[in-house]
Amino acid sequence: MQPDLLAELAQDIDRTCRLGGSFTLRSGQTATEYFDKYLFESDPQLLRRVAEAMQPLVPIDTDLLGGLELGGIPLATMLSSLTGIPALFVRKKAKEYGTRRLAEGADIAARRITLVEDIVTTGGAVRDATRALRAAGAIVETAICAIDRSPTPGMALSDIGLTTLPLLTRDDLDRAQGRPDRS
Repeated sequence: MQPDLLAELAQDIDRTCRLGGSFTLRSGQTATEYFDKYLFESDPQLLRRVAEAMQPLVPIDTDLLGGLELGGIPLATMLSSLTGIPALFVRKKAKEYGTRRLAEGADIAARRITLVEDIVTTGGAVRDATRALRAAGAIVETAICAIDRSPTPGMALSDIGLTTLPLLTRDDLDRAQGRPDRS
């Protein structure tokens, strides 16, 4: 994607998702600013723009797009629609009833799955999904994400041999606000 269009997309995501007010964070701390990722994922036009921009990140040999519960599912669904590659919906843990599946959709054994996530910070959910899918016989070598907020973009999952391809980074969003890079 052209740098000016990517910068415009970062500005639109930031404008849509960055909220001011008083927010209690997962850690229990209070913040005056909050980034609500679900606001870009629930906006059909913005979601489509993000997915269109992510499309070139999808490896050519991908058999299935594995959207991680919950934020990766809208992106994987839109990417599936754009690419024609079937989507797979990956749960945080296998269902305890019915099919008892970890991943809903096509059979994953010996299939090349590209994981799709909205935001990667520590990579915990992607790491857990990768291990579980590999244990079930899937080939998982790449994860793509809309935003990589880790301190070293693209490297959060290198410890498990997973290539992470981000569309945007924390620095891209900071630049969208006129803030200097963190590097």
